[in-house]
Amino acid sequence: MSRRGVLTAPVLITALLVGGCGTPRSGDLGPAPTAAPTSAAPTGSPDPTPTPPVKPPPSPTGSPARPSAPVSTGTRQPATLTIELWYVRSGRLAPTRRTRPGTVATSRLALTELAAGPTPAESATGLVTLLPAGVEVTRITDGVATLPPVPSPDDPAEHRRLREAQVVWTLTQFPTVRQVRFGDGPPVGRGDYDDLLPPIVVTGPGVGERVDAPLTVTGTADVFEATVSVRVLDAAGREVATGFGTASCGSGCRGTYRVVVGWRTAREQRGTIEVYEVSARDGSRINTVSVPVTLAPAGG
Repeated sequence: MSRRGVLTAPVLITALLVGGCGTPRSGDLGPAPTAAPTSAAPTGSPDPTPTPPVKPPPSPTGSPARPSAPVSTGTRQPATLTIELWYVRSGRLAPTRRTRPGTVATSRLALTELAAGPTPAESATGLVTLLPAGVEVTRITDGVATLPPVPSPDDPAEHRRLREAQVVWTLTQFPTVRQVRFGDGPPVGRGDYDDLLPPIVVTGPGVGERVDAPLTVTGTADVFEATVSVRVLDAAGREVATGFGTASCGSGCRGTYRVVVGWRTAREQRGTIEVYEVSARDGSRINTVSVPVTLAPAGG
């Protein structure tokens, strides 16, 4: 072998090694919350800080990752995860929760569940979904999740806006998403749809949950003197507990609230958590949100 051939071989080997070290692209929504958020402030609250993705090792086969398949950000996948889904009730946004097997494809899971619609128990409370199936995030860059334009059947403009609001409020629960872009439109966030919230939003407990006493009821509200009232009804509709609390803002601005209530029941039974505002005019209950639950027995 000539001296020239001896020198050429190592060079070729080095080039082949360098050329085979490509790294696939990464980026997903990160882990979903594992418990109900204590607040869901639609305006003025700081957006979550995006978690930078960590590049995974090269695929053993060398094949590139599919664009629609999220890659782990380095966070250990939980056995289960709880996600918040924003449905529609009486023309306003309303949240509920789902606990599902853990996955890194959190955006796909959230939008699939959102399109699937409420459970029978949730439907009984008036919840519906306006999102069609098949809507997916195409990419996430600098805290902005991009989706193709959401298909819009021939329905009123307010339905199209509610449909987008469902997506925005659901996806922005994840730490790597602050805003959502639909097609070539401008990025939008929760504050762009805060007028679609009812006076009282209940983020916990969720419909159908089994709850123990004392129970912490959470959410946001824009009510008179920021006062939020709660009562617990048993299976017969009897009032077994009451409580009230003050939102962090009220009477023209939305704030977060936490109200703790307890009860005494001898057996497990169906019940209802009612969250409402006391009318400044006549003292009646107004803007009531009813959440059917299962009450665990509690003595005292």
